[in-house]
Order: sequence, then C-alpha cells, then structure tokens
Amino acid sequence: MEITPANSLRGEVTVPGDKSISHRSVMFGSIAKGTTEITNFLQGADCLATIRCFQSMGIAIENTPNRILVHGRGLHGLKKPSGILDAGNSGTTARLLSGILAGQTFSAALSGDESLNSRPMARIIDPLNSMGAHISSLNNDGCAPLFIEPRKLHGIKYQSPVASGQVKSAILLAGLYADSETSVTEPTLSRNHTELMLRGFGANLSSETAADGQAAASILPCDELYGQKITVPGDISSAAYFIAAGLLVPGSEILIKNTGVNPTRAGILTVCRRMGADISCVNKTTATGEPAADILVKHSPLKAVTIEGAIIPTLIDELPIIAVMAAFAQGVTVIKDAAELKVKETNRIDTITENLRAMGADVTPTEDGMVIRGSGALNGAVIDSHLDHRIAMAFAIAGLAAKGTTVIKGSRCVDVSYPAFFETLKALKSYP
Repeated sequence: MEITPANSLRGEVTVPGDKSISHRSVMFGSIAKGTTEITNFLQGADCLATIRCFQSMGIAIENTPNRILVHGRGLHGLKKPSGILDAGNSGTTARLLSGILAGQTFSAALSGDESLNSRPMARIIDPLNSMGAHISSLNNDGCAPLFIEPRKLHGIKYQSPVASGQVKSAILLAGLYADSETSVTEPTLSRNHTELMLRGFGANLSSETAADGQAAASILPCDELYGQKITVPGDISSAAYFIAAGLLVPGSEILIKNTGVNPTRAGILTVCRRMGADISCVNKTTATGEPAADILVKHSPLKAVTIEGAIIPTLIDELPIIAVMAAFAQGVTVIKDAAELKVKETNRIDTITENLRAMGADVTPTEDGMVIRGSGALNGAVIDSHLDHRIAMAFAIAGLAAKGTTVIKGSRCVDVSYPAFFETLKALKSYP
C-alpha cells in the first residue's frame, strides 16, 4: 500500500466495533442460555476466528450484515470439536477460550498461525493448571498448540505478575466452572470488559481497586448465564489512528463517532491531552455498561511526555501510534514499563524502532519501552509491517504527515481488526 502526504483530513469516521468486546460477546453468548443479539460486531479476522471456534463446538451463530445471533447452549452445552480449534492470529481467542475449555467435560486441541503459536501461553497455563486444569503445550515451549483435558476445577486466589485483561479473563471464565470462589489480583487494573459483561449475563462477580493501585476481581461458581442484547461501541484502538491523523496533519478536524471510552482502555486520550492535543469527548452515552462518546480532534502541535506506570495497560495497543506521534512532537518522549510490547503480534519494541528509524526518527529501544527524540518531521520510507496490523496502521498515519511517499509492506494484515482502514483514510483525504 502506497501512502502519500495529506494536505488536510476532514470529516466524520465511524470505526468498527470494539475487538475485545466483540470477542467476549460471542464467547459469553455461546455459554449462556438463550439467544444473544450483537450489533456493531467487528467483522475482522480475529473475531471471525472466535465465531468459527464456537461453531466447531456446536453453537449455532447467525452472522448477518445487521447483527450476530448467538444461540447459546448454556454453561455446559458445548460439544467436543471434531478437529483442532483454530484461533488464527487471535491471542484473545486462544487465551480466553482456554479458560472456558478448562471447565468442559471433553478434551480439545487449540492452535493458531505461526505468530500466535510463538506467543507466551504459560501466563494462562500455570494459573489454570493450579485450579486443577490439565493444559499442556504440545511443543513443550509454553506456547500453542495447546491440549486441554477435562478436569474438575477448584477456586484459587491468584496474584498476577502482570496487568493483563486476557490473563484475568481466562481465570475468571474458568472460575465459572470451579467449586468455590476464584479471585485475581493485578498490580494495576487492566481492561475490565469481562467483568462488566459477565455481570450483564448474570454472573456473581465483584471487583475493587486498593489504595496502592492493586486491582482484584472475584467470581463465584455459576449455574447459568443468560443471553443478552449487546451493542458494541466503536473500538478506541481503531479510533487511535484517526486521533493521531487529526493531530498530525495540518488543517485537520475529525469527528470519530460512538467510540468506547472505558477508562481501562482510554489512556491514549490522557496522553494526547498531556501532549497538548485539542481533543474533546461529546455526546457521551453508556451502552451495555460500556461508556462511549464522539471524539472531536483538531490539528495541534505536540510536545514530548513520559509514559509509564499504571497508564500503560490502558494504552498498550496504542503505543505504536503514540510512538509515531512522539516522533513528530518536540522534545524527548520516554515510554517505559511496557515490556508487554515484546509479546504482541510482533515484538513491537523492535518493529516500532525499525520502522521509525527507516523514516529518519531518532529512537533508542530499551528493555521495557523506548526513548524517542522528536524532531517534528519524518520522511517517507518503505515500512515492513511484519504482518502486524497495528504496525501497518500506525505507519500509514505516519506516511500521511511525512515528507515523500511511504510504502507499507504486508498492508492487508489490517484485516485482523479494521478491514476498511485504507478506504476510510482515502475518504478523509478526499473530503470536500
């Protein structure tokens, strides 16, 4: 994909439904009793992998242009799949599904593509096995493919070494099938979509955050969940690219409609404001327990910031585009406490560094982040996405504000989360 500089970007954007919420709506609907109706579902490759996995276990799912209908069979209604469950490139599918499979009465194998099968799964294998599950890494490397055998589960109190919504969710989902209360404590609060949605489905779940920032969520064993109507808000991780585009391209003004602004996900808004962004949230609403708003962003000169600590889990997926903004900002931006970047679709510390340097940025990688010395400008370059959708989209935005032409290799990887991404960019560039 070839990206040329934009003179200005103007118009309204409606981004696809939130990926995290889309995944969970299908998963929870499948193990609930009755039909779950989902609107604004993300029709990306990752979420479609979740649908296929549950269809393989006997769940009837109608995917129509206007809505998804999940005909749930209850907590104990899943059937043994005839083959390997294929999570594709989706870490959310693999990790959360492992928690559900741990409580079933049948065995199952779970795998994915080369990228997924290189990502760490011990972080969910170990706590689930401590609940009595029997999950093995078939290559003995702590990664998928996984083989999950039926076992009776018991509740645990788990102290997670990382703030991870996927780890927390896998354990809480297994807790639905346990014989006593299960709790997870994190160093800081990670995204809480699972807690909000499970309560809506009827689970007995509580959560609290202590004065020192540690966050705990607890769930009791459940007899049944019940189907719901879910409206998925726009994905703030997808909105982030248009937020950055509006800030970086002179003369721009973009309104991003109906975007999820859950505080456990909206750290990018905080960082943008600290960088001096002209950004505001209007038309605030609450859908299915999730806060949403229209985000209005206007071109702004940006200044450097330090990003660290408790805010990191609220913007971990947005760090590639934040790094791009930092390269255009004035001053030295420091990103730290973000070692989780190493175990995403790529080692994003490496892929961000490689591609920013290709565009002429002064960036130094560190063990848990990077230091970016902003110059206010970048040059067009050939960008290798390494088939990581967030790298491809972040550097497409960089290309809009750079001098010269930028070429994104492997650009169709954006289909994972935003199939119409490049079409949306084109519409903003051609707005009257």
